[in-house]
Amino acid sequence: MNSKRVAPYIAIVIGVLSISTAAVFVKLAHGVPASIIANYRLLIAVLIMLPYILIKNSGEFRHITRKEWLYSALAGIFLAFHFILWFESLNYTSVASSVVLVTMQPIFAFIGTYLFFQERFRFSSVMSMIIAITGSVIISWGDFQISGLALLGDMLALLGAVMVTGYFLIGQNIRKRISLMTYTFIVYGISTVTLLIYNVLLGKPFLGYEANHWLLFLALAIIPTFFGHTMFNWAIKWVSTSVISMAILFEPIGASILAYFILGEQVSATQFLGGAVVIFGLMLFILNTSKKTTKNSVVNINQKEHKQRSG
Repeated sequence: MNSKRVAPYIAIVIGVLSISTAAVFVKLAHGVPASIIANYRLLIAVLIMLPYILIKNSGEFRHITRKEWLYSALAGIFLAFHFILWFESLNYTSVASSVVLVTMQPIFAFIGTYLFFQERFRFSSVMSMIIAITGSVIISWGDFQISGLALLGDMLALLGAVMVTGYFLIGQNIRKRISLMTYTFIVYGISTVTLLIYNVLLGKPFLGYEANHWLLFLALAIIPTFFGHTMFNWAIKWVSTSVISMAILFEPIGASILAYFILGEQVSATQFLGGAVVIFGLMLFILNTSKKTTKNSVVNINQKEHKQRSG
């Protein structure tokens, strides 16, 4: 194969492996409040991006409207609470359960587009959503048999998925008008400030952590953030969004494997079964929605060509 064709897929593999480390890093930072972990992850990411923004993209800020700042602020707040809820869930439930449940974001996104943008449901999409939700019920039921706290962790992970859905839905239109790096810098910055206020109000300690905790904060800012999501953003130039979405579904598998070898976490029968059902349902869902998007794109192109010929 041509190296230009292979490179995006290598980037996707690196991206999946990188984002799979996030939950394990959070677990390893045991004893540090979830909101503090999230705060330092985003703060360090913002500081790493700052020189590039100042040198390359500083002029773009003059063209951002008040409305775009408002929506960016809302997106940043949703992202901050996504990290708080997801990281907090890892204090109560396993990496396998938490990561599978937070990966259900496409389902909540589709529900959101139906409620706010009148996106129509197809029967096949509804069935795939039901399959994925059934898998989440299996996981939650199995965790409840272990302890009520494990079920609490599952609920927090699902709320984390809802929050990241809000982040994507609010930011999707702004992202079309602002460059990726500038938008990411703004949203991460607002999330950092949101978490800072949250931690100050709750009296969370910012200092007094061990050296390995600071290394974990740095690792979270670099590996899952830049080597993870940046790789996906680079690869999307050559591959479809459905390929990226499908690849991200392997995050729970990678995270569970890492948790087994690094943390010694076992995957129970209900977690394995429920996780497999969720991933299968999400795969069907992404395939169905991507086919619909492709079909609509072809129809729009044909309509434009017809208008041009008629004109």
